[in-house]
Amino acid sequence: MIDQLLRTPLTDLVGVRHPVVQTGMGWVAGPRLVSGTANAGGLGILASATMTFEELEKAIVEVKERTDQPFGVNLRADAGDAADRCRLLIDHGVKVASFALAPKPELIATLKEHDVVVIPSIGAAKHAKKVAGWGADAVMIQGGEGGGHTGNVPTTLLLPTVLDAVEIPVIAAGGFFDGRGLAAALSYGAAGVGMGTRFLLTQDSTVPDAVKQRYLDADLNATVVTTKVDGMPHRMLRTDLVESVEESRALRRLGPTARRTLAFKKMSGMSWRELVADGRAMKHGSDRSWTQMVLAANTPMMLKAGLVEGDAGAGVLASGQVVGVIDDLPTCEELIDRVVTRAAAELRRTQGYVV
Repeated sequence: MIDQLLRTPLTDLVGVRHPVVQTGMGWVAGPRLVSGTANAGGLGILASATMTFEELEKAIVEVKERTDQPFGVNLRADAGDAADRCRLLIDHGVKVASFALAPKPELIATLKEHDVVVIPSIGAAKHAKKVAGWGADAVMIQGGEGGGHTGNVPTTLLLPTVLDAVEIPVIAAGGFFDGRGLAAALSYGAAGVGMGTRFLLTQDSTVPDAVKQRYLDADLNATVVTTKVDGMPHRMLRTDLVESVEESRALRRLGPTARRTLAFKKMSGMSWRELVADGRAMKHGSDRSWTQMVLAANTPMMLKAGLVEGDAGAGVLASGQVVGVIDDLPTCEELIDRVVTRAAAELRRTQGYVV
């Protein structure tokens, strides 16, 4: 385990040794991966969107048993119980609250009153300015190269526009996997990088080995961005299921969609009334149709089938484009050590270019 080599606004803000963030991937970012990242000096983010309230509390307790280092929890700002989950973070002394969507100003204020660092994920400079004005401590951006729900603007264009728009620290995600990427992001002016697929492909990840091998076998053309799975742009590995969904009509997807909705209802323990209320909360402030909302409700079960149960025939495998250049399964410690060491070396090397 290496000592701190890079000090940035992110390391100062959160209290971690290294400006590397393991992003909150549903079904992937559990206690083992998060604590592995934290113990290695990075910022691990626990994914809570696929957890019940009770499961989230249990997971937080487990992370705290595994590490005494700072970590975070990723929350859905539009969830019906978002305020209760934030209170859970406060009660357990969680250092960081990250959000997939912009949290309300009151929620940000409550978290900051209790010294919780608030880091929303945003996809445009105007959104960064909005949450910064509401008091967010930092933002994470994800360029189109990233896995899961993503936009179409590449990181190299999205990052500078956000850096020009706000004064708070900016974490860059989408397309990062090594020390050269971290050095490049820091040179742009970012405070650190977020990595998802790279952390999924570590020994600390609980994704089944057979699924990890499928990722390792992928090349740079192995991913596709589709709206057919859940109604929103979603980057994932090309599998037989994804290809068939891409080619199918909405009517053919209706039956499987209904079955997965029932499965999600059973898994979450939510009543139909709660599901509808949660859907209304998700739809509020968005331009998604109710058809897209129904599709979105299926996403957790499709991701679980692929990433937890290892059944690519029934599930989807979210992935960033970097999957095509990853060929090993290091521990979180090995990964972070080599990323930071290489980044520091690259930054020292480029100093020689200045005359």
